[in-house]
Amino acid sequence: MQIVRHSEQTLKTALISKNPVLVSQYEKLDAGEQRLMNEAFQPASDLFGPITLHSPDWITSHPEAPQVFEQFFSDPYRKTPSPDKRSIYIQAIGSLGNTRIISEEYIKWLMGYCKAYFYGLRVKLLEPVPVSATRCSFTVNENTQNLQIHAGELHNFKKPENAFCVVEITMIDLYPRDSWNFVSGQASDRCFTGQGKVDSRKRF
Repeated sequence: MQIVRHSEQTLKTALISKNPVLVSQYEKLDAGEQRLMNEAFQPASDLFGPITLHSPDWITSHPEAPQVFEQFFSDPYRKTPSPDKRSIYIQAIGSLGNTRIISEEYIKWLMGYCKAYFYGLRVKLLEPVPVSATRCSFTVNENTQNLQIHAGELHNFKKPENAFCVVEITMIDLYPRDSWNFVSGQASDRCFTGQGKVDSRKRF
């Protein structure tokens, strides 16, 4: 387990933008909202604590270029909600735990996270479907002997008309192509498919 901490200056460099649109939005916030935003720059903040990496080996062996908020905001491919597409749908594929109660608990946790993190969007739950209903290609991992289903083909589920995105979650191993052993999740312009980990970390 590894703890990632950043200095106040590093956080400000990554998060503060000079984009006039963002500056204008910040200035429209009331004093309390601005104080909440400013908490993100405090390394010892109770609201924005250091990041805990439970699988540092993956991060080390698959490095990614850092991205500051300005880059994210200016990305021409960044998808934004519209008046007629403001709903996040959650689609469970197969059981998410050993019992129905456990499955419902994880769905409840995920819905709460989406409502808090994507404030202002509606979060709705679709009826869960069995793995067999996906009609996806599958394989058996030669190392783990676990069943794996093709992540990309899971994106073929019909998306509701008013969906901003569909989040598909499953406990079955995923693979994106034959040359890969596995993948933890895969996103497209219509949905995100993720493999859940049933443990105390609740990592999706």
